[in-house]
Amino acid sequence: MGDHQAKSETASLIEHRAYARVGLLGNPSDVYFGRTISFSLGNFWATVCLLPSDDLVIQPHSTHDLVVFKSLDHLVNRLDSEGYYGGVRLLMAICKVFLDYCKENEIQLEPRNFTLSYDTNIPRQTGLSGSSAIVCAALSCLLDFYKVRHLIKVEVRPGLVLSAEKQLGIVAGLQDRVAQVYGGLVYMEFDKEHMNTLGHGIYTPMDVSLLPPLHLVYTENPSDSGKVHSTVRQRWLNGDEFIISSMTEVANIALEGRTALLEKDYTKLAALMNHNFDFRRSMFGDDALGALNIEMVEVARRVGAASKFTGSGGAVVVFCPDGPSQVKLLEDACQKAGFKLEPIQVVPSLLNEVDLQTLTK
Repeated sequence: MGDHQAKSETASLIEHRAYARVGLLGNPSDVYFGRTISFSLGNFWATVCLLPSDDLVIQPHSTHDLVVFKSLDHLVNRLDSEGYYGGVRLLMAICKVFLDYCKENEIQLEPRNFTLSYDTNIPRQTGLSGSSAIVCAALSCLLDFYKVRHLIKVEVRPGLVLSAEKQLGIVAGLQDRVAQVYGGLVYMEFDKEHMNTLGHGIYTPMDVSLLPPLHLVYTENPSDSGKVHSTVRQRWLNGDEFIISSMTEVANIALEGRTALLEKDYTKLAALMNHNFDFRRSMFGDDALGALNIEMVEVARRVGAASKFTGSGGAVVVFCPDGPSQVKLLEDACQKAGFKLEPIQVVPSLLNEVDLQTLTK
């Protein structure tokens, strides 16, 4: 390949990153017309690369989309630990959803092809939104490749990411995708009327400097996450008063949390984090949450820290209101329990000038 060709290929390479996310307060009320506060987590991310090519190629990942095995045992062990899910299907799904959306909205796309490839370091099954990060980064590549970023509003994009996952039977809510599309810290309201009319919530970015130092606790082997299928959704649909009132309380935690963050009232924040988990536990029950997940929350609480799930289990967000000495106690406790602990890095807003211009004024 000549030097000139190498340069032009590099020039036309489009690469985007989408980060893992932490649901700080209000989850899981996002799928129940509630409110949440989430932020994007700089510790882990997915990267998608797009390069113009003659054919349209979705490139399998050498480890996440393995189709060549040493033996039948190797294949089965691999499925037991990783499941059937690589990223190729996610990339295919967002391509379909993107094209469908453009056709429906009469957005003209140039007839050009590309090769999509991806990589990710987001730990599996930790409730950190690994699959939606791949989809989100891919969508960003498509927006730039076809030069339609200005035509697809930021508010709409989380819904496109979610649609791609729904194509594959992934059950989830909008909040993770909002945090990943926007970046930074975002307060979200999923008001029923608003959702039904516009198909998205009201998303308000907040200053990331309002957050105190936070930590992430997770496990390398999350096999014990809740095995029992939760009945909460069905009970909510059936009008179960306990579930409906609890979910309203959880949504209110995000509302109060927004005020607590704006006032930097971290004592209040700690209490709200703990309440959030307690409500989840009373609604879902210990069998659905899984003993290992509960233990991650309890390890932090035993040293006086506040803790709750980042998503539906697999990882926990912890706040040590007493500072470094408490963090040290937490480090020792996590080491003893076999959990990984790291300081959380928060990613500031990912929106560029073009994105900001699409926002509803």
